[in-house]
Amino acid sequence: MNKTFKLYGIIFLVVFALLAFFELGKKEITDWRKNFDINQKTPFGLFVFDHEIDALLHNKVQRIKPSPYHYYTENPKNSPHTILVIQKHLDAESWKKILNQIHSGSDAMIIDTEINKKIQDSLNFVVEAYYNEEQSEYEFTDKKLSDNSLKLDKFPGNSTITHSDLKNEILGKIKVDSTQWNANFIKINFGKGHIYYHSDPTFLTNYYLLKPNGERYTEGVFSYLKDQKTLWFVDNIKDLPSTSPLSFILKNPPLKYAWWLFLGGLLVFAIFGAKRKQRIIPVMEPLKNKSVEFVQSIGNLYLQEGDFHDMMAKKAQYFLYRVKMELLIDPKNLDDAFVKKLQSKTGKDFEKIKQAKDLIAKALDPYAQVNREDFEKMNALLDEIHPHIRK
Repeated sequence: MNKTFKLYGIIFLVVFALLAFFELGKKEITDWRKNFDINQKTPFGLFVFDHEIDALLHNKVQRIKPSPYHYYTENPKNSPHTILVIQKHLDAESWKKILNQIHSGSDAMIIDTEINKKIQDSLNFVVEAYYNEEQSEYEFTDKKLSDNSLKLDKFPGNSTITHSDLKNEILGKIKVDSTQWNANFIKINFGKGHIYYHSDPTFLTNYYLLKPNGERYTEGVFSYLKDQKTLWFVDNIKDLPSTSPLSFILKNPPLKYAWWLFLGGLLVFAIFGAKRKQRIIPVMEPLKNKSVEFVQSIGNLYLQEGDFHDMMAKKAQYFLYRVKMELLIDPKNLDDAFVKKLQSKTGKDFEKIKQAKDLIAKALDPYAQVNREDFEKMNALLDEIHPHIRK
């Protein structure tokens, strides 16, 4: 493990520790927005309702993702059933399909703060917004459900039914002020079926279903429906629960942040590591010094040829060249003066130097007759007189 990798590892751990510290010390912020999403566990999501509706309606609920228009176009023939729509924007064609089903004998439970204006006109009722205080009270007109009333203390809805046809039955009401109650839950007869309209879906949210008496009010609203198949047109249908470790990590914000930080750190490390890492340098074998082999080959060649005269001449020439360059003695005249100078500078025996001088002269004489013994004797004397020439 090199120093660069250790440095990156330390930086990553420090940053991760700081983020974990700040994440653990951060106060969780509650999302109070009214999203009416079946997948949300926020106060005004429908997560709890989505889990409880099957038991509430005797396990006869079918969640439908396509719009009513597409669903009923593909399935035009249906036995009487219940249609459930909660805070869902529907186009005019979808409303036509729903009304056709209701006219044929189905029922519909519409829980929405806003409903298509043309639908209101055709069914003879008007939904209007009103200024709502911090608290509201919901009650049923049926005395049997008087204990199922509900008090809303957190962002109650702001829609009521201000005008309704006398033929429409008022099932529930909301307290607008200390003396006035407006309808918020009505029953409309339409053809062979019925429409149940509630102007505020807030009572279905997680916050109110988990409060005391919140569940009882919801049971009172749905008690008007028949025990039959219910088609619930939802915006999002939950996927099957995933058991993979990655899904668990991504569902928990602290683990999700740590996971993305880990991947980002790996990416940064890969980028900088790739830039700083040098390309692999191939191993280059050094060139072999074959001078000795060359000399041996040349020597063997001379020995095979038996030309000792030529070898002696080359040895003598090389010796005289080294004497001239290293000892500064002029080898032009091989006389007694040369012998004395060489003896004085090398300190070798005078007689041996004289013998070497005679053998050098014989080697340089092209007409002299030499043999192997002469070559070996001269070579030994020259090496002894001035060994530097051997290098």
